[in-house]
Amino acid sequence: METIFSEKHRLRNSKTELFGGELVEPFERPSRAEYIIDRVRAVNLGPVSEPDDFGMDPILAIHDKGFIDFLLTAWTDWQAEGFKGEAMPTVWPARRMSTHIPNHIEGRLGYYALACETTISDGTWEAAYAAAQVALTGAERVSAGAPAAFALCRPPGHHAAIDMYGGYCFVNNAAVAAQHLLDKGAKRIAVLDVDFHHGNGTQDIFDARDDVLFVSLHGDPMDAFPHFLGHADETGTGKGESFTINYPLPPNTDFATWRAALAKALVHIKDYAPDALIVSLGVDTFETDPISFFKLQSEDFSTYGADIAGLGLPTLFVMEGGYDIEEIGINTVNVLQGFEQANGGR
Repeated sequence: METIFSEKHRLRNSKTELFGGELVEPFERPSRAEYIIDRVRAVNLGPVSEPDDFGMDPILAIHDKGFIDFLLTAWTDWQAEGFKGEAMPTVWPARRMSTHIPNHIEGRLGYYALACETTISDGTWEAAYAAAQVALTGAERVSAGAPAAFALCRPPGHHAAIDMYGGYCFVNNAAVAAQHLLDKGAKRIAVLDVDFHHGNGTQDIFDARDDVLFVSLHGDPMDAFPHFLGHADETGTGKGESFTINYPLPPNTDFATWRAALAKALVHIKDYAPDALIVSLGVDTFETDPISFFKLQSEDFSTYGADIAGLGLPTLFVMEGGYDIEEIGINTVNVLQGFEQANGGR
């Protein structure tokens, strides 16, 4: 399996995250990608390639232009105000407040942010843009006939909505890749999100569409971030009705319970009969992940990689979360190897 990877991920290297009432080192940090790419190379998973550059059009096919323009200038605008720390929202258009987009960067941060843990710093946009190109290159490989590819994206993307960032995400890499596959001739794409946290951004983007099926297994939003999306009764709107399927799961979910939900999800995907599958691959379902509460063990990732392979679909894996840094490489590559082995080594 080919891995697409860019060293530009290092440009996203913020120093602060608001967690538990304190400013801490971000859980989403450059070493995450380094552990994964080291493991990819250690097991000889396959070639590692730099991404091609598809420009801004595929990003703007998914995201609001005003939002992208904001991301392009947020750090510069923040510095121009003389602020010394990293850009962090402190005010939002909460219930019954105006939704006019402010001129001041403080107001624009709150308008476009869905949470305040994710700071913006120097290099954030460049890294997010590169991550989108990684996903697009992986999609191009699958569109050209590869049975599978791994887009090692960092920063991740599945919390990025049409016009909101947060949860460490700025551009929705999986959604950009899905749209690219459609633009290349696919009629239907399925996105399977196995990250611990609900892919609220991906759901938001495809909520009213029937050409993308979105299926997510995640911590129940009553107990887990992002809290305000991901309930079982959210099934899509308009012509997208029934093309969103959520499996919220409770604290301390073990692999047997999680895998049973995955089996149901795979049936839905099979019935949808997509031309290709995108897997939003987060391995923060691991038992010792510091910001999650599922109980999967390392060998379980190999097992469910094989389960996904059983669909027999061209598959693009897009990297999302996973914050047990020392184990992230093993768990990520276990999914990919389990998939490959079940897929006849292709």
